[in-house]
Amino acid sequence: MPWADFDAMLADAVRQPTRTVAVASAADQDVLIAVRDALALGLCRAILVGPGAEIAAAADAVGLDLSAVEVVEAADPKAAALEAARLCDAGRAQVLMKGQVSSGDFLKALLSPDLKLKRAPLLSHLACLEVPSLGRLLFVTDGGMVPYPDLDQKVKILNNALEALHRLGWSLPKVAVVGAVETVNPQMPPTVDAALIAKMAERGQIRGALVDGPLAFDGAVSPESCRHKGIGGPVAGEADLILVPTIEVGNVLAKSLIYCAGATMAGVVLGAAVPVVLVSRSDTPRAKLASLAMAMLSAP
Repeated sequence: MPWADFDAMLADAVRQPTRTVAVASAADQDVLIAVRDALALGLCRAILVGPGAEIAAAADAVGLDLSAVEVVEAADPKAAALEAARLCDAGRAQVLMKGQVSSGDFLKALLSPDLKLKRAPLLSHLACLEVPSLGRLLFVTDGGMVPYPDLDQKVKILNNALEALHRLGWSLPKVAVVGAVETVNPQMPPTVDAALIAKMAERGQIRGALVDGPLAFDGAVSPESCRHKGIGGPVAGEADLILVPTIEVGNVLAKSLIYCAGATMAGVVLGAAVPVVLVSRSDTPRAKLASLAMAMLSAP
């Protein structure tokens, strides 16, 4: 069953079979707080990869008992990222999490040609936002991986997200392909792509979702706005997933909800053989913990 908030998602996640997360360059106190809390809940097992002495110092600072985890030695962040990815490739871990390593080095390790972790044609990011005023979880893709997707890439991004949402319990998610307006305008290419994606879903080229577009953001999440504008259909005002036209739109949308509307965001990178938790330094411990829960639940 879909959840209304992260507490419900966490409660469901801890009832699932326990999976193992490999944390790349794990000597990061904020990340280890999330690992500590996840272990306390029984959400996962953990393998911490990086310089052992630094991991021990960071763990001590946040009260993480290292007797409950495995520590794998790696000399530096790049080596730690590659070793954590290898653990996932070998099946010893089912989730990969970024620690104190640059996103570029982390993703380079994930996509190493020596490993078989790239599964889908395209990696994309799926954000899950707990918005107090909305009263339900809202998913957004892609605000983190593909800068300016073309139509084909948008379809791949949507399919990645739908596969994850089905695993998370949304059997027929409602998808809004958003733009600035609800009408198709050739001078605004995102509206043309949105209409094409909606038609592709209508024709069965995209399955497992109700898709509509173009919709402005208010038309996607506000039933009242839809009544005023005369917008109908099963998605109008009730979207579960927002497919954005560019990375800037997804990034600004998510951060606007976080910093102006009190939202908390979890997120995972999709398209690899395992879910990937790519956390930001500014993410709260609750957001990091929710990201781990989301990854555990969306793992194959």
